[in-house]
Amino acid sequence: MNEHYPFVNPPLPYAYDALEPFIDTKTMELHHDRHLQTYVDNLNKALKDYPAYQYLSLEQLIAYIPYLPPDIQTAVRNNAGGVYNHIFYFSNLTNESTVFPPNQLISYLASYFGSLTEFQNEFSQAALSVFGSGYAWLVLDSNNTPQIVTTANQDTPLSQNLCPILNIDVWEHAYYLKHYNERINYIKDWFRVVNWDNANAYFINCMTM
Repeated sequence: MNEHYPFVNPPLPYAYDALEPFIDTKTMELHHDRHLQTYVDNLNKALKDYPAYQYLSLEQLIAYIPYLPPDIQTAVRNNAGGVYNHIFYFSNLTNESTVFPPNQLISYLASYFGSLTEFQNEFSQAALSVFGSGYAWLVLDSNNTPQIVTTANQDTPLSQNLCPILNIDVWEHAYYLKHYNERINYIKDWFRVVNWDNANAYFINCMTM
């Protein structure tokens, strides 16, 4: 997507039906083309009359929210977060997933959590614990310690000085067409399409920051 205003909705890095049968085609179409597009449109609308802030990147906007004019802070928080969170989510999915492939991140998770199964259980419990709408995240803190955290609505870990590696969207629009109200089944299917190679790249980037 564009680095600065006006932001655009980048195409998915795979076909809409690429994640079948784990995430259905219609959900991907609606999630990307309507939900994410709405956040992009509303973010551009919020910034339209504020050229002084149009040079900021998406991550800079999120970090700069407390210093924005009060009348656009909420709109930018909700919509910049919505754009960032969704693009991050879509980037970490693939139709060629290998469950827990050998790489630096996988080794790190197994070592820190005791086993990959334990990590998967803890991450799933965090995703289930989100009341209403939000996300569960795997992040690194400033000491390069992995943490599993949750955020409400379209908040991001960036405001907590955490470096994101992986996230799962647990808003109902991410899974309701296929999984109805059974979030646990969506989480299980989501693990089948995680792009661990891409998450590993985020991990390496976080380790070097």
